[in-house]
Amino acid sequence: MSAVIEAHPERSQAVPEFKSSKTPLPSISSQAFVSETDRMALENLKKVPLLPMVLRKFHELAWDRISYARNSAESVRCGPKQFRSLHNMLREACSVLHVTEPELYVRESEVLNAYTSGTNRTFIVLHSALVQHFTDDEILFIIGHEVGHIKCGHVLYQEMGRMLMPLLEMVGQATLGLGQLAGAGLVAAFFEWMRQAEFSCDRAGTLVCQDTRVALSGVMKLGCGSSRFDDEKDLDTFLEQARTHSETVGVHGLSKALLFVMYNWQLTHPQVVYRAKGLDDWINSGAYERIIGGDYIRDVAGASQLGEQTKCPQCKKTVSTLVRFCPECGHDFKPQMGPNGERVAPQIVACGSCGEQLPFGTKFCVSCGTATA
Repeated sequence: MSAVIEAHPERSQAVPEFKSSKTPLPSISSQAFVSETDRMALENLKKVPLLPMVLRKFHELAWDRISYARNSAESVRCGPKQFRSLHNMLREACSVLHVTEPELYVRESEVLNAYTSGTNRTFIVLHSALVQHFTDDEILFIIGHEVGHIKCGHVLYQEMGRMLMPLLEMVGQATLGLGQLAGAGLVAAFFEWMRQAEFSCDRAGTLVCQDTRVALSGVMKLGCGSSRFDDEKDLDTFLEQARTHSETVGVHGLSKALLFVMYNWQLTHPQVVYRAKGLDDWINSGAYERIIGGDYIRDVAGASQLGEQTKCPQCKKTVSTLVRFCPECGHDFKPQMGPNGERVAPQIVACGSCGEQLPFGTKFCVSCGTATA
């Protein structure tokens, strides 16, 4: 922890109150940025016959509670009074992606890494080496990446993937070894999905930091780290390396195929050149600019992400507790109260595009998606 404090001694003085400086993306759906390879890999994973058994063992062994208890005992939690700048970055990321705020921790480690865990009490962990060597904007990209995992609903399967080997060993014993044989396909499917999920979340991190070169710089730094030669790094040269490597064919292509069979299939993250190439391609496609400009798929109920949810007492639709009005029937979850405690009926406004009757304060029409203000 001392390395973090020494790197930014001025932070112990006065940190300004949180005030979002990024363009928010109200009600954005994860489908707006999830990669097709992520979606397909997850579908393939869910088709593996052994998955239901592993999922049941995961819950029986209480891995979720164990991982939370271990992390909260070994890491330092960020908040308004501790690591306030990091906590404000988390609030920024959650504000942009419209996600319920998880817990955030810093953990002592020399490895440049961060991860998200916990399905009941979701938390993000930043390694101290990453906090020390990344700029504030690059850390915001990393936190946005992790919040992206929450937005996409990756956390349960990610945590299962990290615990997969001991789980499969127990399943194998329970099935006289048959589970171990079938488990090889499940392990491969898990690793493939975990790699593909990273591409989606690099996009989420970019949407949060809202600087494409910062995002790509963060990816590059995950590959080369930080050193006294940082001023000699060149992002454009690295991107050219990523493009050239990704397009290699012939003998080199065969070498890459053999390398994958021997080693890469066990990786939980794509190699850094592929992450850079994937993110660069997505940016150059115009998708990033369209989303920042407000052209994206919306999930007005917010029911697909992790975080607190509730059922509308009027129509029974499941929605996120972040939602003020039910998108199905317009019920006001946070009604105005009169001076004597009586409930004040919400004002009704008409959508300027389709004429739908909406409760006052609704930002986007539940019928056509048009912004109301």
